[in-house]
Amino acid sequence: MAKDAYVHKVLPGKPGGPLLFVFHGTGGDENQFLPLGRDFVPAATVISPRGDVSEFGATRFFRRTGEGVYDMDDLARATGKMVGFVEAHAADAGASTVLGLGYSNGANILASALFARPSLFDAAVLMHPLIPFRPDISGSFAGRRVLVTAGRRDPIAPADLTEQLAAGLRGGGADVTVEWHEGGHELRANEIEMARSFLSEAAQRRPDPAVFRQSTDRTANGR
Repeated sequence: MAKDAYVHKVLPGKPGGPLLFVFHGTGGDENQFLPLGRDFVPAATVISPRGDVSEFGATRFFRRTGEGVYDMDDLARATGKMVGFVEAHAADAGASTVLGLGYSNGANILASALFARPSLFDAAVLMHPLIPFRPDISGSFAGRRVLVTAGRRDPIAPADLTEQLAAGLRGGGADVTVEWHEGGHELRANEIEMARSFLSEAAQRRPDPAVFRQSTDRTANGR
């Protein structure tokens, strides 16, 4: 059954309230972002799947053949599986809003699910994603909101690829905000606070697909 496709944990929230899916980074597990998810959206039911791929003992959501080199067949497999998992939980819960948050490898599988099914999430936070390929977006992101957070000096997810991802999402109709810090692949306070504010606001409203809001770029100092 798709709801049980992954080993996962659920923190129940308000009945009929938002669903927040959180996706760990390489080497993490289903516990990594559960507390953050609860903190960000207290009323949400937080669902955290564990990646089903092991890379020398480190858990991931899909295979790769080297740093920044993805096994595209396995990414396609993982994307279809994740889309089914999210859809099954959303349908069962009758959620008012479906939100997503992922870091690093978790951001990558979340982004790939977005490409495959733009209507899957009402809003999503991609923290330090790496998309080293031109995505094929299957539909329109109109009315959907995406926050991308990144480090200007990230050696794993280069800034130019972050900017290309944001541009691609905007080209598909998404309302995209980019929050930068001046460091590398680590999470910093400004992006944590931006994610908190973004998800809290997103949980309060259901996006109107007919409305397109102009996307914005933000830097760590607000420019």
